Amino acid sequence: MRLYVNIDHVATLREARKTDEPDVVQAAAAAQRAGADGITVHLREDRRHIQDADVTALARSVRTVLNLELGAHAEIVRIAARIKPFQATLVPEKRREITTEGGLALRKGDRRLTGAIARLTDAGIRVSLFIDPSLKTIDIAQALGVPAIELHTGRYAHTWRRGDTALKELRRAAAHAKQIGLAVHAGHGLTYQNVQPVAAIPEIEELNIGHSIVSYAICWGLEEAFRRMVQLVKGNHSARI
Repeated sequence: MRLYVNIDHVATLREARKTDEPDVVQAAAAAQRAGADGITVHLREDRRHIQDADVTALARSVRTVLNLELGAHAEIVRIAARIKPFQATLVPEKRREITTEGGLALRKGDRRLTGAIARLTDAGIRVSLFIDPSLKTIDIAQALGVPAIELHTGRYAHTWRRGDTALKELRRAAAHAKQIGLAVHAGHGLTYQNVQPVAAIPEIEELNIGHSIVSYAICWGLEEAFRRMVQLVKGNHSARI
């Protein structure tokens, strides 16, 4: 299991004052020292947190891998194709949303999405699609020719205390995706309290987690917050929370 740490909300804090701190490059370095396998950032069309210069600096400094989340906007796709992160994860994006609200609504005839996939692939970037854990949607993703998907874990994150229906849905989706040849990632709303059942799904090979880590970093410090999540994701059930 790989843990990619999303550091968007380090930039959110910086942008609250439009200053130069906290530094996302330093945050990425701390995550890597703590054992993170990669760094994830979302370059949104409205630039509400991560900025173009951040992505350029991270592409130069990250010594693990950089996963760039982006909507299928021509301008952002061009930036990704120029910077060439290891992975690009295409996500839905709405200007008024607080955070990503669900997976991509995939359609085989979506020219903007297929064009983005082609442009990123031609640039040598591994492409993943952020989708809901629907078997039909997974089949469409496979037909679009991407090597990987990221399962949206938002329903599980909202309902895990009330039952395991959403967890079973994730398990079925992950098994199906793996069976048809897709690499399976997952993320959204995962926390120190709910991550372990998802991390235990054998077909899932990568988790993307950010908000919970940055939140606890206020109390624990960044590197300690990163280290504790790494321990939980990688199976240390005695890790302190």
